Amino acid sequence: MSKQRQQQRAKKRRQQQGQSATGSPATVAAVPVRSTEDAVPVPAGTRPDFRRILRSSSFRWSISLLLFGLFFLLLSQTIPHDYGFMELGFLFTLSVYDIVLAMLGLAVACAMAPRAADMRNIVLVFFCVLAGMLMFFDPIFQAIFASPLGDYLFLIAPGAVMLTGASLWLSGVWRQRAVMLAAGVVAFSMSLFIGLDDLGIGIFDFTVGTVLCSLWLVVAPALPLRRFRGPWLTIPSRIVGSWLVVIGIIVLASLYVPLPMKAPALPDPTMPDGGTPMELQIPDDGSAPTLNGEELPLDLLAPDDGTGIEDQSSQ
Repeated sequence: MSKQRQQQRAKKRRQQQGQSATGSPATVAAVPVRSTEDAVPVPAGTRPDFRRILRSSSFRWSISLLLFGLFFLLLSQTIPHDYGFMELGFLFTLSVYDIVLAMLGLAVACAMAPRAADMRNIVLVFFCVLAGMLMFFDPIFQAIFASPLGDYLFLIAPGAVMLTGASLWLSGVWRQRAVMLAAGVVAFSMSLFIGLDDLGIGIFDFTVGTVLCSLWLVVAPALPLRRFRGPWLTIPSRIVGSWLVVIGIIVLASLYVPLPMKAPALPDPTMPDGGTPMELQIPDDGSAPTLNGEELPLDLLAPDDGTGIEDQSSQ
């Protein structure tokens, strides 16, 4: 009897273990059965919820930063006023068209960064290179100008534009590394424009305006665009990258096109003296006049009939 009881207890234990593994009938019946459509996950980022994004507070703050800069530019160009150095620095940054396009390319790269830390790293590299160059511009520029790189400084701006465009074609870790390198080159190129335009006098307000405008061009478009990030941004970013590469090539080619030289007009042989321009100068001290630098005798100015000029005081 003891063996039968042991066998019965062992059989009950096996049954209890099987029920706990598969779940009781009541538990299985309580789990709702999902349909086939609910079971298939929707790929993330392919269909962003625009209504939810537009209503979010983060999107409103980011778009407000972008609109504030545009509103400032509108007021600056429409209202007559005396320009301050900070405002002139802000507007000067926008006049460097190729570097502005490169900064907008960096903004697209920041929007596509997979993590917020990656975006902060791009902006931090850009700011550190720009601020460091402007703080110690004179000694750094003298060292660069004395080096072999000084003969090729004109290649930095188009190279920065092409590097930014090429980085948008990459993906994964390589894109992050290439974008950080492009951010440093773009900041270095922009610092050359700012430092050389400042005429060496180091106006602090002018420099602050240029730095603020540069950061605004990189960060302000990236923040609202980042709310819509996803795989669908890959093709538009590569289109923007292609445009930047082409623009960089055009800028680079324009540096080697010879400028038209304004030569003086050729003399007309049908005119007296072969069309050579004649310059007559009559001094106020009564000395002999000169024609093309040659002194003329005074007797040539006397009339041919010898009557002379009547004295107006006698009339």
